[in-house]
Amino acid sequence: MSTQRSDSPRPIANRPIPQEAFDWYDAYAHGLMDRRDFMAKLGSLAALGFSLTVLTSTLMPNYAEAGQVSFNDPKIKASYELFPSPMGHGEGRGYLVVPSELSGKAPVVLVAHENRGLNPYIEDVARRLAMEGFIAFAPDALYPAGGYPGNDDKGREMQSNLDRGKIEEDFIAAARFLKNHEQSNGKLGAVGFCFGGYIVNLLAATLGDELDAGVVFYGTPAAEELRSNISAPLLLQFAGIDDRVNETWADYEADLKANDVDYTAHFYDGVNHGFHNDSTGRYSEKEAELAWSRTLAFFERHLS
Repeated sequence: MSTQRSDSPRPIANRPIPQEAFDWYDAYAHGLMDRRDFMAKLGSLAALGFSLTVLTSTLMPNYAEAGQVSFNDPKIKASYELFPSPMGHGEGRGYLVVPSELSGKAPVVLVAHENRGLNPYIEDVARRLAMEGFIAFAPDALYPAGGYPGNDDKGREMQSNLDRGKIEEDFIAAARFLKNHEQSNGKLGAVGFCFGGYIVNLLAATLGDELDAGVVFYGTPAAEELRSNISAPLLLQFAGIDDRVNETWADYEADLKANDVDYTAHFYDGVNHGFHNDSTGRYSEKEAELAWSRTLAFFERHLS
């Protein structure tokens, strides 16, 4: 078990947009600031020569210019699949991606989205995993409300209006559905981002040895009373500029140590929450690629 920091810090001074703008976006994206206040604060940067158009186009996701694996790449087969969720919303739906040339069984990885539903970035992450030989399944928490609506602002609003406990039960049901998939080798991994990182921590604390490996990108821990159930090895990846999430780490790490959990934590200095998401200006390519390479190596080690 270890906690490590990136040896390639990224100075804030080199960013073309002030760090405050990224902080405001983080607060807005997580419901800590309403849109009116967010836009007003961005407008205050006009005196520094930043137009509102430039700021919003940088901070807001642009899925058309992101994406690393095409949905119709011949190396993968993608479909939307339903799964039962009797303790959640009754039924869920997710994006299943399988390697095209898979002839036997393969390890399976659940992909847990942020607090806005199954957007194109998360679907692309599932495709990336399938390109590496994993069967990936990305549930959509918004399915009971009609599914991801096509934009993140509406998606956040929809997700905030759904029952949080039922959403969590839907992800637990999705994990068990995936582990028992006919092409699964019985080894289950999970990777999640932001809210999805919390979901991976929750799965580790509720599934026990049903989960074989969890990768958390800038996610908060499960409730303290659940943490003693964690048995899966964890890889935890944190953004250096992310006080909201990082302030939860000390207590969580103490519990992981107390329960003898096999974990490794990496802190990537100088990058923002969401640094792996290549559809926004928070994306940091070098750190994202390093974190992803560590993710794949971790799954290869624990799921093969």
